[in-house]
Formats: sequence, C-alpha cells, structure tokens
Amino acid sequence: MFTLRLNSLYSIRIPFTWQSALTYPVLPPSAVIGLIANALQRCKNDKHPREYLKKVEEEIIWAGSRLLTPCLIKSYTTSAITKWEDTVGGKFTNALSRQFSFSKNLQVIAIFKNNNLSLEGEALLLSPLTCGDSESPVTIEDPPEIKDTEEIVSKEVVETYFPVPFVKNIEIIDSGGQVYLMHERCLKRDERYLLRSYVVPLIEVKGILRPTILKVKGVGIKIYKIGDIPIYVIGLTEESEKSVSKRKISRNKKRWFNPSF
Repeated sequence: MFTLRLNSLYSIRIPFTWQSALTYPVLPPSAVIGLIANALQRCKNDKHPREYLKKVEEEIIWAGSRLLTPCLIKSYTTSAITKWEDTVGGKFTNALSRQFSFSKNLQVIAIFKNNNLSLEGEALLLSPLTCGDSESPVTIEDPPEIKDTEEIVSKEVVETYFPVPFVKNIEIIDSGGQVYLMHERCLKRDERYLLRSYVVPLIEVKGILRPTILKVKGVGIKIYKIGDIPIYVIGLTEESEKSVSKRKISRNKKRWFNPSF
C-alpha cells in the first residue's frame, strides 16, 4: 500500500478512445500492475519487461487505486504532425482532443499471494514512475507499507473506498459512484482480453470529482480486510468469475450470429 503524488497533469487513457482520448481519474487494475512491473524491470534491468509483467500477474490477487484528493478533468486540443512534406496549401497537422486529470494524491493497493515483497518496495522507491503514460510522472510520498491481508466472508453491508465490480452479485446500497470499463490484467487469459465494468466511488460537485464511500453487499464475493485499519476491497470468487465470463462469452456468440449487429 502506497501513496502517489501526481507531479503534473496525468492521462490514463480509457481503451478504444483514440481520436478523442478520454482519461480515468484513478489507476485501473491493469495500470497498477504495469506500474509495479515497470518499476521492477527498471530497478534490476536483467530481463525483458514482459517477463516481469508475467511475474507480477502470477503473484497478484487484487489491484486498485482511489482518489485521496479532489480531481478535475479537462479536455485539450493538441495538434499532431501527420506528414513532413506536401504541396503548398496542403494539410500537415491533425487536431486531436485529449483529456487530462489533475489531482494531488492517489492511494494504491496491490494484494500479493506471498509476503516476499522487499524487492517490489525497493523498486518503487528507486525507479522513475509514471501514471498511465510516459508523460505523467509521479513519485511515492512514503515507503510502501506491507500489511497482512485477511480474506473474510460476510453477507453484511461493507464500506469501501475502492472500485467495485459492477456485476449482478454485488448490490450497491445508498451510495454514489461512476461506472468505468477497466482491464483487470495486462496480458490475455484464455485468448480473452475483457473489459469489466467497475463502480468507482466518486461524486461530481460543480464539475469536480470528489472521493466518496461505496456501501455494498453481495453473494459470491471476496472481501479483503487490510491490516488493522478497516480498509476493505471487493473481488469476485472463482465461481462468480466463471459465471460472469460465461455470460459475456454467450452474449458475444449471440452478437456474432445475429444479423442485426
């Protein structure tokens, strides 16, 4: 668990938004995994970056982040050079719209299978870090905290500050949030590279996103309690994961054979 200080505007591009690139206000799970793997590779520099990415994905159980301070998102138009030579009066540039976020701090949590995390903590402190893309530098305010994590089962209402999967099994009670499609991994699994809907605990007040709390309960979910502080993060059990994946595959097959699509 560690806190990032955003040193400038940052842009974490939402997938499939290119000509008008939209940004997340928080790091999705895939970006947290990528940040840790990139830090490891830069620290040791003895293997290909994808080898470290595979290692991190094998060891990680859950990853996510949350806003600690308000966030402002604005769109800017940039001019991209499309060609260097043309006739007089020809068009050399193309206007691209891109969103940027501005906030002060993000809290990041990654849950690993084992507790041999000394190298990861060292790498995060020693390596240059970026938030989403290479143009968004960040720094860690304090050394990462290593805390014991307990997996608990509860049918009661649980409060969390972190994004929650937006699935049928999980009921969101009396809380505000915004839905974003996020990748949970960087590498394909079973030839699939699915986006999952997450409810991010944010409320918009006068155009500014502010962190809030989600109250949830459900069946077939994993609840992780982190350390002595009552920080809870929500994941899906293997049975629920398979159920959601089957529904998505079934829908995709229907679309493939439906002439209306």
